[in-house]
Amino acid sequence: MKSIGLISDTHSYFEPKVKKYFGEVDEIWHAGDVGEYTVIEQLQKIAPVKGVYGNIDGAPIRNEFPEHNRFVCEGLDVWITHIGGYPGRYNQRVRPMIYQNPPGLFITGHSHILKVMFDKKLGLLHLNPGAAGLQGFHKVKTIMRFKIEDGKVKDLEAIELGPKSNKLS
Repeated sequence: MKSIGLISDTHSYFEPKVKKYFGEVDEIWHAGDVGEYTVIEQLQKIAPVKGVYGNIDGAPIRNEFPEHNRFVCEGLDVWITHIGGYPGRYNQRVRPMIYQNPPGLFITGHSHILKVMFDKKLGLLHLNPGAAGLQGFHKVKTIMRFKIEDGKVKDLEAIELGPKSNKLS
């Protein structure tokens, strides 16, 4: 069993409350739009980080993380990408691949909208943790936490970190 902290769209902001919620996770997965590399450094102090780059990320993030990160975790085929859409509205860049070879867990960021959707047609779970940063239209900063065991997602939590503001929280 592996415990995962899922975060996206930090846009150079590290929310201090993340330490509390991710303190016991085995890995942190970042679904892109990291911003400054210091966010990764803060997350690495908590747990090892896997991730992808997003459309706002520059060379430091793009040199470390791919556009698509596909791997197996505890028997579950996982695919993380920043701009991927969601069931019924997959982005054209991923649509052929996702229909040809769907993962068990498809994770995206970009929209700043927390989503948990099951695609019955493809038999996959889609997660988008929303946005943990201060940039964008979202009103509340969000992350997710879950476990993976025997190829299944368990104990999924959507966590609100508080309202987005320009003040440190």
